[in-house]
Amino acid sequence: MNTFGRIFTCTTFGESHGPALGVVVDGCPPKIPLTEDLIQPYMDRRRPGRGPTMSARPEPDTVEIQSGVFEGETTGMPISILIRSVSQESRDYEALRSVFRPGHADFTYQQKYGVRDHRGGGRSSGRETAARVAAGAVAFQCLKRCGITITSRICEIHGEHNPVCFEDRILAAKERGDSVGGIIELIALGCPTGLGDPVFGKLDAAIAGAMMGIGAVKGVEIGEGFAAARMYGSEQNDAIMRSGFATNHAGGILGGISNGDPIIVRIAVKPTPSIALPQQTITAQGEETTIAILGRHDPCIVPRVMVVAECMLALVLIDALLLQDRFTRFS
Repeated sequence: MNTFGRIFTCTTFGESHGPALGVVVDGCPPKIPLTEDLIQPYMDRRRPGRGPTMSARPEPDTVEIQSGVFEGETTGMPISILIRSVSQESRDYEALRSVFRPGHADFTYQQKYGVRDHRGGGRSSGRETAARVAAGAVAFQCLKRCGITITSRICEIHGEHNPVCFEDRILAAKERGDSVGGIIELIALGCPTGLGDPVFGKLDAAIAGAMMGIGAVKGVEIGEGFAAARMYGSEQNDAIMRSGFATNHAGGILGGISNGDPIIVRIAVKPTPSIALPQQTITAQGEETTIAILGRHDPCIVPRVMVVAECMLALVLIDALLLQDRFTRFS
């Protein structure tokens, strides 16, 4: 599937080393302010080449709106956004044409489709998320009309909780030819009560699916998450008062439906699988071998994943609002 959403949908296209990536957003209400300048700040937060802790691939990720916007506002028609690639170095991947990289989708992609683009992972590359961010930027413009905001922060990098030490952890791993992961927390403020459905359409299930749809994410928590398994019911339950909930252990969602409190999500991001250290693998012919992956790779993708996760959460929330017919009600 290359399309996300039910009412507010986005269909992404393009590969890591193709000429361009892009997205078609459909279901966006009309008369929402939208220009390339409103989208670009989100793209700039995700793009590589911005410092020693990120991939050196110098992609500007400049967006070009192709349709669905007239005089700075959406028309209600499909919005097409193009992101041209300008710094592909496919020669770095030639040695991997017939070798499966550990931690990547190479092996499973080959088994499923019988063909794969070895240049940076093709469609399975993290570069595909640039198109998601462009779509999420559109969703953010809609959410502003509803007074909903989304922020994120890094909770830890490789077990380190002190933000002052995060960069040191990343650079130390880079020096060794290795990589590290971490945990990101997202908070959505201003969500009304009633978003989501109680059975298969749970809001927390939709959020979890969106987060797990990000290639590097291996775990999702809502509210207390896994810590709830170590709590008593008397501790986990949020007391209800006239003024609202006394606490927010539920993370803003009860029974799959938003309760008006901040929606709190945490995601676990794995270490970047492309590392310079030798790793055991096999070739497409089944022969055992070792590889060390060269090229321009992030020693830690956590800082760049933040905006991707924010945009995926924005896509879930605007879709839920439109499904509840709450967009016009809260605009």
